[in-house]
Amino acid sequence: MINKKNNANSGDYVEVSMVKKTYSGFLLETPKDEPGIILLKLDTGYNIGLIKKDILEIKVIKKFSEKNEDKKIPLSNEKPNICLIITGGTIASKYDTQKGGVSPLSKPGDFFKSYPKFFNKVNVLKLEIPFMKASEDLEPKDWQKIAKITEKALNDENIKGVVITHGTDTLHYTSAALSFFLKNLNKPVVLTYSQRSIDRASSDADLNLQCSALAAISDIAEVFLVGHATLNDDYCYALRGCNVLKLNTSRRDAFKPVNDFPIAKIYPDRIDILSDFKIRNKKTVKLDLKFEEKVALIKLYPGQNPDILDYYYKEGYKGLVLEVTGLGQVPGKKWINKIKELQKKEIIICAAAQNLYGRLDPLVYSNGRELLKSGVIFLEDMLSTTALVKLGHVLGHEEWAKDKETVKEKMLSNFSGEIFKKIPLINPND
Repeated sequence: MINKKNNANSGDYVEVSMVKKTYSGFLLETPKDEPGIILLKLDTGYNIGLIKKDILEIKVIKKFSEKNEDKKIPLSNEKPNICLIITGGTIASKYDTQKGGVSPLSKPGDFFKSYPKFFNKVNVLKLEIPFMKASEDLEPKDWQKIAKITEKALNDENIKGVVITHGTDTLHYTSAALSFFLKNLNKPVVLTYSQRSIDRASSDADLNLQCSALAAISDIAEVFLVGHATLNDDYCYALRGCNVLKLNTSRRDAFKPVNDFPIAKIYPDRIDILSDFKIRNKKTVKLDLKFEEKVALIKLYPGQNPDILDYYYKEGYKGLVLEVTGLGQVPGKKWINKIKELQKKEIIICAAAQNLYGRLDPLVYSNGRELLKSGVIFLEDMLSTTALVKLGHVLGHEEWAKDKETVKEKMLSNFSGEIFKKIPLINPND
């Protein structure tokens, strides 16, 4: 209860009269450690704190109703149907005045209320909430769970596409996994996110979801991310799921394509295609969820002791992706010898670049040539994070994993555009 005299509670839309000014907005819960203030979310989206003793009156304009909060969005025959999969992250969170941070939305009704423009564009014919997790807590089994739900939706003739809301921190791992798990893709699989929760005036969530709705009913039959292309609320990019990274911790345009071009610019009312894509079709999507979890990604640095590789051997790891320096080097002869030793023990070792742009070329320096002769698989311009997921997927197939040449052939095959055969003439982010 915020104000017993005026019967105002958190969630009510109110007018708060001060001596010189009246404010309108939604009452938020008062933090327990600040009982002398009330919090108000203004119509602009900004939150302000007002000192209780300076308030003349709080007038309730509209009462908050839990029943209204839980109402389902009515379906319309005029809108296309999609499947919405909510998995957690900032986009499915709001500011918690009790905790001082963001907390997950407690029920689907919260999501519907927060993003009405999304539901104005599409019917959410199928809603799935397999879990509510911060993305840093996800595991391969969670990728598999999302893939199973997605496959069923894609093979439902009443659904035009899938939107998956997800936390940002490991979104590029999930998008890579779905790129490999979903075979014969026939419709759009759109992953979207927000860097800032919807209760913040600078939230990127609303535009990202509006653009995702259009993307999900488009003809782009790929796994791709949709999110802010710039700092402004003007348009989003559609970015191929296996060639994308989060390059900033907090900017709204955090995700960028790497060694690839955006598929499209997406505005709230239209899509401008920028590059080639796989087109919507009538294939039946197949699941291939095989995954070997005993794989690791290791970043190399000057002076690093190669004995770290012994740990992975003792722990029974089947494959390693080394983030090598430059065109494909490791820190000296000790590393080369240790890598040769481990490969004799039948551990698969792949090399991916530390640099974001360009591709590996082990033939330029003698260090790289020795690694190539030892059997290290150089992954051209594949992202190291994508390489980790792909290696786990390849080694999950026993019939492939038993033969190193087959593993090499599969790792260097282009499953979902993870190896970009064309060298961009310009920075894809310009």
